Amino acid sequence: MVKELKENSIDGVVRYIRDQQFLISIAVILGINVIMVNFVLHETEIGDMYYEAGQFDDALMSYCAGIGLDMTAPTWIKAIFDVRAYAVSVLERADDEELQCYLLQLVQALRFERSDKSRLSHFLVQRSLRNIELASFLRWYVSVELHDPAYAKRFYCSYEILEDSMMKVGFAELIYEEDVTILELILAAGTDGDEEGFKLWQSLVRQTELTAQLCSIMKDVRNVRGSTQKKIEKLRQLLSGLLSELTYFEEPIRSPLAPSVLISGIVPSESSIFKSALHPLRLTFRTASGGSCRIIFKKGDDIRQDQLVVQMVSLMDRLLKLENLDLHLTPYRVLATGQDEGMLEFIPSSSLAQILSEHRSIISYLQKFHPDNDGPFGITAACLETFIKSCAGYSVITYILGIGDRHLDNLLLRDDGRLFHVDFGFILGRDPKPFPPPMKLCKEMVEAMGGAESQYYTRFKSYCCEAYNILRKSSNLILNLFHLMAGSNIPDIASDPEKGILKLQEKFRLDLDDEGAIHFFQDLINESVSALFPQMVETIHRWAQYWR
Repeated sequence: MVKELKENSIDGVVRYIRDQQFLISIAVILGINVIMVNFVLHETEIGDMYYEAGQFDDALMSYCAGIGLDMTAPTWIKAIFDVRAYAVSVLERADDEELQCYLLQLVQALRFERSDKSRLSHFLVQRSLRNIELASFLRWYVSVELHDPAYAKRFYCSYEILEDSMMKVGFAELIYEEDVTILELILAAGTDGDEEGFKLWQSLVRQTELTAQLCSIMKDVRNVRGSTQKKIEKLRQLLSGLLSELTYFEEPIRSPLAPSVLISGIVPSESSIFKSALHPLRLTFRTASGGSCRIIFKKGDDIRQDQLVVQMVSLMDRLLKLENLDLHLTPYRVLATGQDEGMLEFIPSSSLAQILSEHRSIISYLQKFHPDNDGPFGITAACLETFIKSCAGYSVITYILGIGDRHLDNLLLRDDGRLFHVDFGFILGRDPKPFPPPMKLCKEMVEAMGGAESQYYTRFKSYCCEAYNILRKSSNLILNLFHLMAGSNIPDIASDPEKGILKLQEKFRLDLDDEGAIHFFQDLINESVSALFPQMVETIHRWAQYWR
């Protein structure tokens, strides 16, 4: 799709939506040439006049000539005849996977539309009708925005369009032949479009009913005085008694986190509560296929910011893998189901704080699961390599995104050696602790690599620099995805969008070539690691205090 767009060069999307930064963002995300973006931004009123008079092509050619661009035979200009239709056709070239990757931002783009019933909203709805995952996520993304008073009417309109379309038209009528395999899960019985559409819509509505019941459970559990264990007992008592219908659903419900998975009930004995102020639920669901899935449900915490950060982790993981660099990241699923509630995929793991308390070191912990007397530090080479790569990946990503408030309780380690971060309440340079080090790398992580002088630590630095340069190539994409979130009310963006995005841009050091970026990042790592070991310099002392 990107190749076709670059060949055609015509970004009619710039007249599709008026907001200046939004125009540039969409152009960059879709890989479109930004020549016409600049034309429209600098000649908006004149452009409108030319367009209405049917002379827009000539005006654009004059503009291109004025900036030294040879456009003597711009056959692609004919596509400007209906720019709104063209903009939608651009989006139609994206496959479902790509569309879902940017769906969060495209929903936010509805804020920039000229009307409530826009071509963009209709396009998103129509595409969702052929993919149940898109439909589920679109419904949730729009639902959360209904609480924004400035745009509630617009998002409610999109919600109604989705509901009406799904209720009146069955998925079977809109799914392409190559997507027939999806029908095995979607169409249980019957051929009537209206009836099947109603069932599908109700299957999504039941997701909301489930979250409402979970909120009610959390309220009851929080009212229990005493230890966390007493609250866990109350949870299991409720699920086995008054709320026993939650253990076996009358009909399977699509998991909000993974809509292709049908869940059939909660397993009380495998459900628990985390020991924290908000008492999040850890729930195990049976699946219709006979398996199980575990989720974390939070109430009282705005996880839209976590949702955005994990989306970025997933995107960066994809960008790195496209360059054949797999850093064993863990982009777990996150879904905000309200302004102060949401679900997260539960990944079996242990915090570094717990590991160090029970095993004294990361290496001792990994030796328990992957012992190898002939391997480095008594563990398998594969396990150590996984640990080093994941440390490198998250070191780069947390640096770029300016992730703050890092401590040993929100750095988690999986049994196979994959390290990952959770809880992203502070991003874009914000941090509740004074004097945060430039990179979030703790002493225990370096020690697990054999120390700052080891060959494994050298390999870690090499992976960091390689990943940094790969992600720098996609800086425009990442920056513009953040630009599209400027009006989303996500805390660390909404407070000062321009300042936050400027900080993000600075992290890419676009003034440097690849070699210069490598030297810069190596110096950054060296400064951060030096702060972790005994020194007599005041600045380093302050950075060392950060991890205490």
